[in-house]
Amino acid sequence: MKVHFIAIGGSAMHNLAIALHKNGYEVSGSDDEIFEPSKSKLAKYGLLPENEGWNESLIHQGLDAVIVGMHARADNPELLRAQQLGIKIYSYPEYLYEHSKEKKRVVIGGSHGKTTITAMILHVLKFNEIDCDYMIGAQLDGFEVMVKLSEDAPFMIIEGDEYLTSPIDRRPKFHVYMPDIALISGIAWDHINVFPTFENYVEQFRIFSNKVSDGGVLIYCGNDTVLKQVCESSKSSTRKISYSLPEYKICDGNTFVYSGDGIYQLKIFGKHNLLNLNGARLVCNQLGVTDEKFYEAISLFSGASMRLDLVDYNDTVSVFKDFAHSPSKLKASTTAVKEQFPDRKLVACLELHTFSSLTAEFLKEYNGTMDNADVAIVYFNPHTIEHKKLSPVSPEQVKQAFGKEDIKVYNNCNLLREDILKIKWKNSNLLLMSSGNFDGLNYSELAQKIIA
Repeated sequence: MKVHFIAIGGSAMHNLAIALHKNGYEVSGSDDEIFEPSKSKLAKYGLLPENEGWNESLIHQGLDAVIVGMHARADNPELLRAQQLGIKIYSYPEYLYEHSKEKKRVVIGGSHGKTTITAMILHVLKFNEIDCDYMIGAQLDGFEVMVKLSEDAPFMIIEGDEYLTSPIDRRPKFHVYMPDIALISGIAWDHINVFPTFENYVEQFRIFSNKVSDGGVLIYCGNDTVLKQVCESSKSSTRKISYSLPEYKICDGNTFVYSGDGIYQLKIFGKHNLLNLNGARLVCNQLGVTDEKFYEAISLFSGASMRLDLVDYNDTVSVFKDFAHSPSKLKASTTAVKEQFPDRKLVACLELHTFSSLTAEFLKEYNGTMDNADVAIVYFNPHTIEHKKLSPVSPEQVKQAFGKEDIKVYNNCNLLREDILKIKWKNSNLLLMSSGNFDGLNYSELAQKIIA
């Protein structure tokens, strides 16, 4: 099989390309920009395009399929050429569905937690030597790539994103997968460039809940009142299971969870992660994993990449980095670190980086989200706002939006770094939250200086 990837540098796209290459496919690809870690991983497998940019000569009748990523535009010259030649065109969600049509599909959706829940499930299945195919949006310890496709695995575990499928298919990705088992972790408005109202956003989850196969299972977080209403009103042919927090305790900075057969110490922490854990447990139960086997495995789970990652620490200071960027994620991560270390000062630092977070109207959704931080800091780069073609946002607007009088707002990353290093760090924690990287901030170097 010969397959060409348009926008091969995307996080899911480059992993799917590598998965097909490992399966013996002849893979080519193109992109106008490719960043790390995609660049190094593609180069490792000989899949990095020789030149950046689009080249319609790469599209020819000898191709069996073209897979197009969301980063490409509808007028992409390679895409237009493929359409002209009548070559089969897939988005990556469509390709994953085609591969998994004869398998039991498990799709993990939700505004927050879906990567972590998917990671937990994969960790538990691997620990218990249960074979599965998968697609996940973050790098995991013990997994070489984020996509695995095979002929023999009976299950496919898919992280189901609600963002759009491709430039020529405006459906949310998780509408494509048609799950036999679905989990929804929560609904918190995001992607306002695509879903301009909360009601419109909620409707996408209502549609997803009704995509579960007849006789299938819908698992959902019962703590979310909007989600509960959505799931309880979904089609009656689906079996519905809700979950909430498990019984737990925190002792000396460690979290312990109770189960029917004992107490297990966890490497992860935070109420949001305990909710994620309970959802993952119920999914694993559906796949034949007992609670005892689940907890034995999950006690060794250290988290998905960039989800409350511990960068460095000593006896009195810890530095965490986290993918939190939306209001619900920001509040959950800030609350988790404060609850885990109540006697330490918490310095929480957020980079506004996404389209939604840099939109003046949506900024209001952040009100109160950093109230649990002892020192709250927000950073944004005005050039990022210009690049996204949004109206300018002032530091005063940001301060008012968060509703915290003593919040500090920066738009110069060098000044931010200097001021962070001036803080007296004994008995304190730093939580760095962004879907970007604070304009190239070296997390490890910063953490080492703080600890020193």
